[in-house]
Amino acid sequence: MGVALAALLIPALQGCQDSDADAQDKPSPTTAVTSTPTGQGSEAPSPTPTSTAVGDPCALVTQQEAEQLAGTPVKPGKSVDGTCTYVAPESGPTAQVEIFAGETGKNYYDAERQLGHNLKPLDDVGDEAYLEDGSVFLRVSEEWVSIRLVRGNPAAENDKPLTDLARTVATRL
Repeated sequence: MGVALAALLIPALQGCQDSDADAQDKPSPTTAVTSTPTGQGSEAPSPTPTSTAVGDPCALVTQQEAEQLAGTPVKPGKSVDGTCTYVAPESGPTAQVEIFAGETGKNYYDAERQLGHNLKPLDDVGDEAYLEDGSVFLRVSEEWVSIRLVRGNPAAENDKPLTDLARTVATRL
């Protein structure tokens, strides 16, 4: 019965695709082709490259936590492509808190490491964690999160608040 249903659905799904001849020959970028027991391909949605097990990266750090880290009020977080950004109002002191989750978090960590930045290992934060001036990187299972703070104060003053926030975020993964 499953094969008969698949045989009926495949032509119906093909009719929903772009009418361009080239588009009919190729799956869309958000479609994965999987093989059925009969060997015929079927299409199923695949995750986007910036997807994260957490979903919304703004759920990892609350606005109140971002304000505490920034030392000033911030606007509500804006979530875009695996990142969340909290910024201070234009009328206040300069401050910004950025959260990078999933692939974007890992990419940020990898870039900092490749640049030879001094990453200090942190104990008891997730499965793996590192601190550098203005940023903290952590991993729990396969999920990476990076938090970056932009603020006009000496970077060393931010080490403890970044470490404390990383511990909190690790419990949310």
